Amino acid sequence: MIQQKEHFHGSDLEKIERAYGIRKEDITSFSANVNPLGVSPKLRSTISSHIDAITTYPDREYTSLRRCIADYTGCDMENVLVGNGSTELISLFIQLAHPKKAMIVGPTYSEYEREISLGGGSCLYYPLQESLDFVLDVKDFTSHLNENIDLLVLCNPNNPTSTAIRQPDMRKILDVCKQHDIFVMVDETYVEFAPQNNISSVPLTSYYNNIIILRGTSKFFAAPGLRLGYAITGNRDLLKAINTRKNPWTIHSLAVVAGEIMFTDREYMERTRQLISSERIRMYEALSADHRYKVYTPTANFMLVKILDDVLTAELLFEKAIRQGMMIRDCSTFPFLDQKFFRFCVMSPEMNDKLLACLLDAH
Repeated sequence: MIQQKEHFHGSDLEKIERAYGIRKEDITSFSANVNPLGVSPKLRSTISSHIDAITTYPDREYTSLRRCIADYTGCDMENVLVGNGSTELISLFIQLAHPKKAMIVGPTYSEYEREISLGGGSCLYYPLQESLDFVLDVKDFTSHLNENIDLLVLCNPNNPTSTAIRQPDMRKILDVCKQHDIFVMVDETYVEFAPQNNISSVPLTSYYNNIIILRGTSKFFAAPGLRLGYAITGNRDLLKAINTRKNPWTIHSLAVVAGEIMFTDREYMERTRQLISSERIRMYEALSADHRYKVYTPTANFMLVKILDDVLTAELLFEKAIRQGMMIRDCSTFPFLDQKFFRFCVMSPEMNDKLLACLLDAH
């Protein structure tokens, strides 16, 4: 297993508070990758009127919630599985698939490798090339797939590179995986922030039975505390096996109601996409104009930056930003990245201005 250095996660505000003496309420987390608009206004104004939901058990099949998710994603309701955050579903799937050898495209989220290792499996990394701006070379990548691999893990768009695989290329990957009997797990946590409409693999679940897609409500819907996640797959045998193994009622009644409200708040979704799109472009252009930084073209609501300056490091920038009440992510903790890489997400225009001033003034 690739060793991860100790680092501050986007949710570690209590640790930051203790380490730096800054109240967590005064910290803006550019590290957590959460929608800066906060929770859906429709949810905020209506959730209290549904408080009586906690007096009853939720529907064991979560039929209404799954129907809302199916309508939202454009898939068959029978292909939707819900869980206590996407993390639970990742864990359940890996426990069930029990891969002996998995391939992970990195740098990426460390939880995949941890879960596979806990199940007794081993991981092989395919490194995204810095020379290609961390964009996947599909032809080279598929040439490395073989019968010794039984699971492929993809984060799309990928964290921390913010690069993405589009549907035509995903089809090529799935076709090769089918030939080698490899199942594909795609984490689409950030896909709703993406500007193009051909990145999500949900439509492919109607044609391929060797893919499962995982999503949550933590990032796009700004509800990490809700712990509501869902999976989509056209493999009915897999769905049946997961449902058999899964504990009943892992999602509480209020989370069910919240999900049904959030997935129908079209105005909130459109406002989010407009904000992220305009600010993503503005911040990308502002930082790219500084010769000390190389900014990789972002697809999600965050961007990866390489420091070209000989003196500056991600640790120094983290220290400078946190003392101004802003938390960015030092990416030296990710496989294949070093102390010259950092990541930040798009926040409100005012806070983005503050972070830009901090980064452009760094020395």
